[in-house]
Amino acid sequence: MSLEEGIKQEKFSSEYHKLTINIAFTNSYLTNLLNNYLKPYELSMQQYNVLRILRGQHPSPVSINSITDRMIDKMSNASRLVEKLRKKDMIQRETCSADKRQVDVCITTKGLTALTEIDTLMAGFERQFEHIDVKKVAQANKVLDDLRIKKNIND
Repeated sequence: MSLEEGIKQEKFSSEYHKLTINIAFTNSYLTNLLNNYLKPYELSMQQYNVLRILRGQHPSPVSINSITDRMIDKMSNASRLVEKLRKKDMIQRETCSADKRQVDVCITTKGLTALTEIDTLMAGFERQFEHIDVKKVAQANKVLDDLRIKKNIND
């Protein structure tokens, strides 16, 4: 479906304006799809992101600040997400022995097991994009990376 069909708008003030709207619309589309994949595990995308971060560091603990720095959604409250995952027995929290003000977080076996199952689902999720040539996918990734490079307005 084209952007124009999706939001029932035919004209945009510029291709850059259309790109901004298209990215926001596509983000919403992908978020809804991903939420459907995560629903059976009662996980939000942000919680899933925290679990993936912890798995990447496993078996080493990770501080809340480090989790926050690595999260995709920088507006997420990592402390709140960690607490929700702790209540689901997917992670453990411990006070850091070197710094009593810091909390270290580790993923549990239950969290690792859930991620292994979700990995299988995510492989299926990604297959829905296989109709797009891998060169176009690489180009889209490059364009999205370029968008995050801040340029001086006077350049």
